[in-house]
Amino acid sequence: MITEIADLSAPELYPYTDTAEKRLRDTGEQGIFVAESPKVIRTALDAGYEPVSLLTERKYITGQAADIIDRCSGVPVYTADTEVLEQLTGFRLTQGVLCAMKRRELRSAGEILAGARRIAVLEDVMNQTNIGAVFRSAAALGFDGVLLTPGSSDPLYRRTIRVSMGTVFQLPWSYLASGSPDYIAELKSSGYVTAAMALRSDTVRIDDPRLKGADRLAVLLGTEGTGLKEKTIAACDYTIKIPMSHGVDSLNVAAASAVAFWALGPNS
Repeated sequence: MITEIADLSAPELYPYTDTAEKRLRDTGEQGIFVAESPKVIRTALDAGYEPVSLLTERKYITGQAADIIDRCSGVPVYTADTEVLEQLTGFRLTQGVLCAMKRRELRSAGEILAGARRIAVLEDVMNQTNIGAVFRSAAALGFDGVLLTPGSSDPLYRRTIRVSMGTVFQLPWSYLASGSPDYIAELKSSGYVTAAMALRSDTVRIDDPRLKGADRLAVLLGTEGTGLKEKTIAACDYTIKIPMSHGVDSLNVAAASAVAFWALGPNS
């Protein structure tokens, strides 16, 4: 059913008006999230996520949102002109389509570890753009999943989903049950060689054959600015570095992850 928006404060529009995404995460039995842009929404639908409602510019109903509306048969579709939707959401829509969707129960970290050979681990990474970029690189370069410490941001926040180009729906991910260094023991007990990306004097190069030759490898990346905790680094099997030039001492976590995944993934 397609409904023209008449009241910007209507309760059914709540997922699109509340900028506090943590409240959306806690809404209902499962929680919800909002996916943005047709490509990302299609990827989420392909992955089996259940739509709650759609919000689209009127001109896209018979355009690039048409197939999405068909796939979401029976789901409310709210529409208006661009200016009204900007007033409603507080931002300009990317390609004019948003979809509120139900969250799914997360797989356990142990289940993901059991079925993988290459895992990215994010320790207390909060920047939503960086998390999205890490997911996109991990998916593109053959890593099998992403695990996050409890202090990391939510991969199903709208900005993270958009930056990841929907790979958060394709790549298995979960939260580790504990913080450092306990989760390192969990990785090792699952058979993983642990490699911390950090600026230390006792590092090995990222192209060290011991890393590439590991049957199971977990690459750990830390938060923006301070990086991994010292106790995390100390608990890992290796500390790894990317050789640099021109006096540059580091890359941000998104760029560093892409280099690491390319060097240590299955296709390198």
